[in-house]
Amino acid sequence: MAGVIRGGCLCGAVRYEIDAPFADAVYCHCSQCRRASGSAFSANAGVAKAHFKLVAGQAALRAYESSPRKLRWFCSRCGSPVYNLTPHQPNAVRVRLGTVDGDPGIRPDCHIFVGSKAPWDEIRDALPQHDTVPNALLKEG
Repeated sequence: MAGVIRGGCLCGAVRYEIDAPFADAVYCHCSQCRRASGSAFSANAGVAKAHFKLVAGQAALRAYESSPRKLRWFCSRCGSPVYNLTPHQPNAVRVRLGTVDGDPGIRPDCHIFVGSKAPWDEIRDALPQHDTVPNALLKEG
């Protein structure tokens, strides 16, 4: 990683910085990510909370608890999903890769929750596919 990773929401109200490389990245096909993204899947990457810093827009952020203790943070002005906090990774932040400015320095290496993918979605790459979250992703980022 060269320097700080920066990103933010569609309208620019919410901005963040990350001062470490992402630990992992995945394509998530669960029904909640599909609905939150309005697409076939979401592309997410994990980083330790200690390396994630909001630099603007705290007042614009809102959270939705989509399942017990899982908070999906989004911009209340433009609706962009920005990051998630999940109970299985209490010390990590899951950032929506679509909010990163430029190259995040990582590529998703698998598809998760493919058992609940949209019926019209066809996965056409050779990445591994998992019905749940692989144990390797449950480690602290």
